[in-house]
Amino acid sequence: VLASLYAHQSFSPTARCQAVQAENVTVLEGGTAQISCRLQNYDGSIVVIQNPRRQTLFFNGTRALKDDRFQMVLFTQRLVRITLTNVSVSDEGGYFCQLYTDATHHQVATLSVSVPPETPTVEVKQEAVEGGEAELTCVSPRSKPATTLRWMHNGREIPAKISVQDNGKTFSVSSTIRIPVERKDNGAALNCEAIHPALSGQKRVRHYRLDVYFAPTVRIVSPTGILREGDSLSLTCSITGNPLPRDILWSKINDTLPERAEISGPTLQISRLSQSHNGTYLCQAQNNFGRAADHYTLLVYASNETVPPHGAAPTITTMAPTTSPIQPTSTPTSHFLDPKGGGCSPAACEEMQAEDKIDPSAVVETHSAVPYAVIGGVLALLVFTVICVLIVTIWCSVRQKGSYLTHEASGLDEHGEVQEAFLNGNDASQGKKEYLL
Repeated sequence: VLASLYAHQSFSPTARCQAVQAENVTVLEGGTAQISCRLQNYDGSIVVIQNPRRQTLFFNGTRALKDDRFQMVLFTQRLVRITLTNVSVSDEGGYFCQLYTDATHHQVATLSVSVPPETPTVEVKQEAVEGGEAELTCVSPRSKPATTLRWMHNGREIPAKISVQDNGKTFSVSSTIRIPVERKDNGAALNCEAIHPALSGQKRVRHYRLDVYFAPTVRIVSPTGILREGDSLSLTCSITGNPLPRDILWSKINDTLPERAEISGPTLQISRLSQSHNGTYLCQAQNNFGRAADHYTLLVYASNETVPPHGAAPTITTMAPTTSPIQPTSTPTSHFLDPKGGGCSPAACEEMQAEDKIDPSAVVETHSAVPYAVIGGVLALLVFTVICVLIVTIWCSVRQKGSYLTHEASGLDEHGEVQEAFLNGNDASQGKKEYLL
């Protein structure tokens, strides 16, 4: 790439009206620079070209410095020109065109090297986790002058924090953004653009896909319709998550999987169904950010069994897929997997069974559906009533016994008075009458 020349010319007359002119040069790093010295009224005097360190490159057209990158391409009475290939920033500076006459005259041709940026890189400073923030840094490690970086999403610029570091002759630039992320942001396209004068209006763009981590979701894809003995069942566990769970666990709540059950990846297959296969089947999955489960309740009808009208619906029930963070939880109503693995926790399994809303005619019941809470309440009421009756009976008995003793005592008193009247010769009837009064 040849240099673009910026005319910056000076004129130095000599006693014989000789003059030398120098032209400033700007070139891209790695390109070729042309350094020219223009002569006026040249009479054969000595012409010397020196580098910025004042080392002589050429003396009257003869090479003086052993650097093959410099070549003398033209030496006439009007123009002296040399080229410098594979230019680097270390070659920057003033190159001297000197004309030795009675008095020495010189002009300086300044060489400037422009360093365009490479395509920037993206560094992930903080992983994007659902509900958190993602921190991304776009880096342009080397440019001259400093490049301009900007983040773009759907044609809009994202506000960023810019940092510029001076490395001597070049600059490194970084642009950092912090953005909140949700599950729906996974795969969002972000662009980091580098803009620089040396790119002639073009841009260097780094495309980046946002990677948002989130806990898995599980949904069992099941067949529709009535299943009878002898049929086959195929259940597929549809899972999403980032990263996608590698291991899928199939199990049967409160039982083991049937002998005829075959698991192939996310699919559970049971051939030649029988009513012994009835029950609730569970699919579980987890990654580093959480776990999830879904279940399917199977009902198999006998081959000659008539399905009631209200049982004509599909013989399945499914719970809403449940997810949880990877940390264990102590909430009794949680549907999440047991942190120890190998199936759901007892509380979770019992709750999942309680939540199943299954058509009564479409389920083979294994436990009585007696309303234990109602029976317990009735028994408690009966016991309370019996206790109250006993208390009242005892209280009344105590009252009656006290009254009887009092009357008995009164009778004894009457008998004593009559006896006393008889012994004293008093009229008994009178005494009795007095008693009654």
